[in-house]
Amino acid sequence: MKIDDMDAFVAVIRCQSTNLAAEALQLTQPAITRRVQNFEEDLGATLLDRNTKPLKPTPMGLRVYEQCKAILREIDSLRELVANDGAPSGTLRLGVPQTLGDVVLLDALAQIREAYPQLRTQVSSGWGSSLIARMENGELDAAAALFPPGKIFPEGIASQSIVRMPLKVVAAKGSAGKRSYKLKDCYTRGWVLNPDGCGFRAGLQRALSEQGLSLSINLETFGTELQLGLVANGQGLGLVPEPLLQASRHRDALDVLNVSDFKPQVDLWLFHPRYLGNLQEPVELFGEVAGHRLLG
Repeated sequence: MKIDDMDAFVAVIRCQSTNLAAEALQLTQPAITRRVQNFEEDLGATLLDRNTKPLKPTPMGLRVYEQCKAILREIDSLRELVANDGAPSGTLRLGVPQTLGDVVLLDALAQIREAYPQLRTQVSSGWGSSLIARMENGELDAAAALFPPGKIFPEGIASQSIVRMPLKVVAAKGSAGKRSYKLKDCYTRGWVLNPDGCGFRAGLQRALSEQGLSLSINLETFGTELQLGLVANGQGLGLVPEPLLQASRHRDALDVLNVSDFKPQVDLWLFHPRYLGNLQEPVELFGEVAGHRLLG
């Protein structure tokens, strides 16, 4: 039984396609097919249901897939034991949500490049939950994302809360009208938020639901600066981490609403597989720079 064959099988299940698995492993499609067939022959079991599109594992294939992921993680750990003494090189695969990209990435990538010139960085964006899933699938080496305090991460992922930030409800300058609000007083104005899947939006929706209130969305759009610009133009209320508000060019055109029954907080979490080998230092640098940028 060869590790390369196991790796090909895991890639096919993860990608649900031999073509995409071939791209991920930088092999040809026939090579991927051959490796998976060899793996099935070595085990004496059919692992893929080849009558389905996209490809799916058989019940036994799903059990083998979970076991293979654990084995490959241990193999990676062994490789890292002998790689720790070398200078970081190769590719560092980072993940960040779009909410943070504009604020932290330029400085973080510049400092990593200066400190580790042999290291190449790749950056992917997505919601925090999707970044965790990609890390579990071996597609990311580290990620920074916003989650509530006390977030529990899956087994095998190390995590660290770097910065805790209050979330602020904002409105166009001069539209506050009152010194203090409750959610029921302001929710009818509607909101300018990220599309469904955003943790901020989910937290707000939970708080409204607990009071029997509905979430009214005026505009859905990605990107904190765009959202704050739309709020400043009177398109609705916004919800933003305080450091991102302070860093925004729109901050002077916004009022912060004091919502007495809605005081959410969010943490910037740095998370990565437990064994990083010689990527540990650049990952720690990434976390330090991200935290410093948010703290201003």
